[in-house]
Amino acid sequence: MQQQIPSNNRSQNGLNMNHGGHELLDVHQVLSCAVNTLDQFMIFRQFVQDQELLDILDRQYNFMLSQYNLTAECFKTGQEPNQKTATYMIKQVTQPVYGIKQTQPTKPNQSLADVKDAGICDYMQGLVKSHASLLTMSAAEVTNPVVRRVLASQIQQFIEMSYEIFMYQNKHGYYQVPQFDTADMQKMLNMYAPAAGTPQMPEPNKAALH
Repeated sequence: MQQQIPSNNRSQNGLNMNHGGHELLDVHQVLSCAVNTLDQFMIFRQFVQDQELLDILDRQYNFMLSQYNLTAECFKTGQEPNQKTATYMIKQVTQPVYGIKQTQPTKPNQSLADVKDAGICDYMQGLVKSHASLLTMSAAEVTNPVVRRVLASQIQQFIEMSYEIFMYQNKHGYYQVPQFDTADMQKMLNMYAPAAGTPQMPEPNKAALH
């Protein structure tokens, strides 16, 4: 869909000016965070030992790079990017494993030789979650309709990437999921009920309406 830019949104030299102040600052932060995440994924790659984790890292890196490129393009031009926003596909969805098992306590690494897959996927998870949050907050500040759509469309994709990393962590015991006992869980599930009938909304303050 081609976005039409009114003439008063362009300066005399033809540069795109249809961005708000908050938008400029927030999208700068989004792009800076994307660059940082990509660079760190590249650094992580040399420490990965498991082929499955390496496959996740490479696929997520390539997807994030493509989304960075189209975000930078539409932010600069204010127009639809040449590349369409994409959907990130998880290779295989697995059922979570619930419960806590005794493991060795975690502590800071003493050297680079201590860097293991458990830590790498945890770093990846933190970066992807942070970027999903930043995209969500930033999209709400964007006035340019194209940039807003491009940022908003990426939120779900980063959630999917986060869940893919979680499944890997959970399967290998790096991310354990505690549960309430059955009785407490049932109580929590029954704490809310759907609203029934038509709410009786109060009349508006007519004196305040113009």
